Amino acid sequence: MWERVPAPAVDLVLVVAAAVDLRLNLWDDTRLGVALATLGCAALAFRRRFPLGVFLLTLPIALTQPVAVAPLAALFTLAERSRNRPLLAVCVALTAVANSTPWPLAGLTEVGRTMTLITFVYCLATAAAPVLIAQLLQTHRVLARRLVEIGEAREHERALHAQAVLARERAQLAREMHDVVSHQVGLIAVRAGALQVATKDADAKEAAHTIRSLSVTTLDELRTMVTLLRASGGHTTELTPQPTLADLRKLVESSGTHAELTGELPPTVGTPAQRALYRTVQEAPRSSCIPHPAPPLASSCGRTAATSE
Repeated sequence: MWERVPAPAVDLVLVVAAAVDLRLNLWDDTRLGVALATLGCAALAFRRRFPLGVFLLTLPIALTQPVAVAPLAALFTLAERSRNRPLLAVCVALTAVANSTPWPLAGLTEVGRTMTLITFVYCLATAAAPVLIAQLLQTHRVLARRLVEIGEAREHERALHAQAVLARERAQLAREMHDVVSHQVGLIAVRAGALQVATKDADAKEAAHTIRSLSVTTLDELRTMVTLLRASGGHTTELTPQPTLADLRKLVESSGTHAELTGELPPTVGTPAQRALYRTVQEAPRSSCIPHPAPPLASSCGRTAATSE
């Protein structure tokens, strides 16, 4: 609530309060005493810009007049804007000395040392209170800013995590589309091309041609989608599981072509090389079978041998 009050209004109220305090407790009514008191009260209007200078201007009021508003307000402002603990300790001591020293100084012997010491301790505690409160408020503001920064950092971290998850999902989807969907659609195109050449029925030939054309168009669209998904998913995403040579037999058996896998699978081939061999065999039906209405097509598509030595 106090943060919504304009700063000039607060300063004006503080200057008026200091002037009323001075008027009610005026002790030194000499021209010099009144001038120093007036200067100290008016300086409170500039306490935000010059906290240390305003505090020094209010020290004569603490020495010559039994007032509390002006010096304590200046001390509070200085402590609120400074983290220099030695400086604040010196200012508290100066305020306590100024408040406990009898004025005029000739009356020091009349008061006595014991009473002066008691007054000094009381004034020291009084001057330390606004400093402690100001330091507490300063720490509260710092902690509030830190909490806001931590909240923003967490939100940023959540956003990055969501982007990373989305990138992995896109990369996984692109891989599935390329390795599974594209492979199956490619096999459809191959079988449709083989049927188009082998059949004698005109309607079946036309249907096979339509299926092969749609399959080729679908493959082109899939390649475009895979490219877009991989670009948005990044190039460093590594997903599992990855196919190896142990999956070749299953690939050949489910290919839908009259293919035969011969030879032994070498166990010493590295994982990247196994993936490369798997992809090569996976793409072989599409690359070796040319879907043109030519007689060699039936024989090339009818039997594809995938040999790993």
